[in-house]
Amino acid sequence: MTTKREPRALTKRAVDEAQPTDKQWILWDGGTSAIPGFGLRVSPGGAKTYIVQYRLRGTSTDQRYTIGRHGEFTPSQARDRAMEIKQMVRAGVDPRDHHAQLIEAAANDQKAAKERSFSKVADAWLDSYKTDRKGKPRRASSLRIAGTVVRHLKDRLGDKRIDKIGRGDVTAALDAISPGKVAMRSSMFSYGRILWKWAHARELVDDIPFAALSAPAKPESRERVLAEAELPIIWRASRKVDYPFGPAFRLLLITGQRRSEVLGMCWEELDKAGATWLIPGDRTKNKQPHAVPLSDLAMTEIGALATKPGVPLPDKWPKSGLVFTTNNKTAASGVSKAKARLDSEAATMAKAEGVPVDAWRLHDLRRTMATALESEGVNPSTIEAVLNHIAAKRGKALGAYARYDYGPEKRAALDLWAGKVTSLIAPKAVVAETA
Repeated sequence: MTTKREPRALTKRAVDEAQPTDKQWILWDGGTSAIPGFGLRVSPGGAKTYIVQYRLRGTSTDQRYTIGRHGEFTPSQARDRAMEIKQMVRAGVDPRDHHAQLIEAAANDQKAAKERSFSKVADAWLDSYKTDRKGKPRRASSLRIAGTVVRHLKDRLGDKRIDKIGRGDVTAALDAISPGKVAMRSSMFSYGRILWKWAHARELVDDIPFAALSAPAKPESRERVLAEAELPIIWRASRKVDYPFGPAFRLLLITGQRRSEVLGMCWEELDKAGATWLIPGDRTKNKQPHAVPLSDLAMTEIGALATKPGVPLPDKWPKSGLVFTTNNKTAASGVSKAKARLDSEAATMAKAEGVPVDAWRLHDLRRTMATALESEGVNPSTIEAVLNHIAAKRGKALGAYARYDYGPEKRAALDLWAGKVTSLIAPKAVVAETA
């Protein structure tokens, strides 16, 4: 049972003087500026809580709304809140229903903040991006770039809601990349736009900020071709780089295939008897299976990878598994560090021999091989076939019917290139001086 006292203006002094009794009681607001129904409830334990009593239009029962405890609210703040509640009642709104709606909205906002945090959305997109629309696995190089872009954006955007990220945020993320890193800026824009389109399709965002931005400049096409004097130095430097990268670098040079294809090489793709490496379509850029004839030099390098102690060249190669791996589960990672080691070793050798080796990329080995074959008079169609560019050159119509794979021509071209490399890396004969 509640004991009521005579009304008294709810000032700080009045609240401080209100003392508990053995029963709960209410000190109602009084005086000329009193708010009807506004009061202070005092419990037997001494807790003091501000309340407001009201009656909705069309009802006959009084309701009470708890504003909050004294300390959390000052008398002045509680009075202002009581006035807001009275205004709601006059407008026909039950403050308790309004409070419940606020709690629900806050819970929904908190849930949305978690579900739409950029980090969570980006991880979900990255997981879905592993396969294309047809369910085929994407190339390792594409996944590697996508992962790099996501890591950069996470560093800038963190857990901010993706639907709250605007053009300014995206521009700032782009500006955080050094102007000299043209490829990275271009990749961030391209892959970021794909990410946002994915989120838009799932109604996680209403707008795609990239749509209002101009794409950064794309990196210029590289023309770097390694000179004949550079190749022996790089070959010997690769001998200083441990497995799996040293042998992988040499096979990149010998075969002219893409980095992701060489590093992802599996023993089941290799035919020792036929001296052929068949790269499945799910690992090639054009999604077409690609047969790579293996020269004697390539066979020697691969055979060395299958060699056991005491067996110079094994009769049989492993039937399955990755050729270049450190954990027998995934293809070797850490190419950038290994390339830096290769460059360091090459620089030391180049300085000692007085042969400059300018900056180069692994993909330049592919261009170097193609250029060398072209200089030897190899048919351009054969070079395109070696590089697995043939589908693009034929076009859709011709590609649907012309199925010749240039097998003999590719073998002759790769044998020619291997012979060229062998002649370059072979020790030079020392000519004795005559008296």
